[in-house]
Amino acid sequence: MTVNDVDSLKKLQEIGAICRDVLREMGAAVRPGVTPRELDMIGGRMLAERGAQSAPMLAYDFPGFTCISVETAIAHGIPDDVPLQEGQLVNIDVSAEKDGFFGDTGASFAVGEISVERQKLLDVTQTAQRKAMYAAKAGEPINIIAKVVEREAKKHGYNIIEGLNGHGVGAWIHEEPTVSNKYYPSDRKRLVEGQVLTIEPFLATKSRSYAEDDDGWTLRLANGGIGAQFEHSFVVTKGAPIILTA
Repeated sequence: MTVNDVDSLKKLQEIGAICRDVLREMGAAVRPGVTPRELDMIGGRMLAERGAQSAPMLAYDFPGFTCISVETAIAHGIPDDVPLQEGQLVNIDVSAEKDGFFGDTGASFAVGEISVERQKLLDVTQTAQRKAMYAAKAGEPINIIAKVVEREAKKHGYNIIEGLNGHGVGAWIHEEPTVSNKYYPSDRKRLVEGQVLTIEPFLATKSRSYAEDDDGWTLRLANGGIGAQFEHSFVVTKGAPIILTA
């Protein structure tokens, strides 16, 4: 969607703040021994307390309030009862709706103490997201986002998982345009002031693609390795972005 009135912006900021707070609370509970289902119940409780609905449940009948992806699972993981283990990475993606407006955010978290290699992947992925978001200014080509993400990934030797992208958001959970993390020079679309988008780099070692598990939801790194994702919803401006989920 494109925001063109103050009331809509306030509603987007409200649902964005809810998603942010839920993600923070769930992330703070990540530790060895906790299960993804226990984390998901925290998210479900908080959404209900704030008068919001889980977007994956609402839009896709997803079997969880949030998506929780552990280790080689890179996205859309179903919260289960397998306890998290020391040294793992877990991704939590929180998207929700309130009053007809949607927000979307996500982050990868360390379970206890992690290796230097894993911490570097988290740091680089988060930096790529932030740099790309601040480069996304009205009038710029939309592929500047992918250009920035690719530059950061290549600089540190990481792969971009093809087919996992950012997107428009606001009136629905997934809207046009697709916000690719792969740079395509032929993409001539330009960013528009007031446009509401997510930017979510998926960076990984070893794999460049994903495969779907038999559960029909979980997307797993096709060739193994480790992966990470960070995501914010924001409004495009001529200057700094209005970050809805920070």
